[in-house]
Amino acid sequence: MSELSPTTSPRWRPPTIFGSHQLRTIFLVAVALYLVWSLSTLQFDSQRVLRGFVRAGDIFARMFPPDFSRSKILINGMVESIQIAIVSTVLGIIIAVPIGICAARNLAPRPVYLAARGLIVLGRTFHELIIAIFFVKMFGFGPLAGVLTLSYGSFSFVAKMLAEDIENMKMGPVEALRATGAGFLQVVWFAVMPQVLVRQIGILIYRLDSNLRHSTIIGVVGAGGIGQTLSAAFSKYDYDFACAILICIAALVALGEFSSDHIRRRLR
Repeated sequence: MSELSPTTSPRWRPPTIFGSHQLRTIFLVAVALYLVWSLSTLQFDSQRVLRGFVRAGDIFARMFPPDFSRSKILINGMVESIQIAIVSTVLGIIIAVPIGICAARNLAPRPVYLAARGLIVLGRTFHELIIAIFFVKMFGFGPLAGVLTLSYGSFSFVAKMLAEDIENMKMGPVEALRATGAGFLQVVWFAVMPQVLVRQIGILIYRLDSNLRHSTIIGVVGAGGIGQTLSAAFSKYDYDFACAILICIAALVALGEFSSDHIRRRLR
């Protein structure tokens, strides 16, 4: 039997998620045409873009050197952001744990499961900034609106992660405890929590880190923290002080990222 020469053997190509290379080509062409159409309808003004670069140069020139002379305002804003992040994380966890347990298909009855999943979906529908605007309108400017906003975001995120972890756990310990006549709370405490606790602690640390970053953002709409101070500085064209605030925010976020990463490594 004669061997196939390299020139006559068929060329192998890895399969694609589209099923065929022709469908992939059609999809990529469609995406390119859609991008061209979108850019043509958004009405970008090149002159306006160029003027924006000129203004950006002026803003950056006025930002340096940064003004740290108002250190008391900076410290108060940073402390308030940290307080908002911690309090909202704790409140979010308190709300999320029972809802997350009820949203697990393998633990809760179907009506309870559907109601809890509906709450989670509703909580994840709106971005924190939209919720922050809503709470600022209800309770006025200040940290209360920030705490409620980030508690809202924390509960939906943590509850969803907890429900998914419970649904993916091993059911052997749960069934064993049920066979002994253990109640629902005993099953949750002795069979469910030991399986999901370590991962949930990592998720909670991640959420605290996220709330630390988000607390500097929601202040822009008046929900307290250092973000509110930053918004006021920009509105007054106080760019050197705004630069000092941005440097402090970057340092705060970097510190939170380092701390959360260190704790997660220790948990492993």
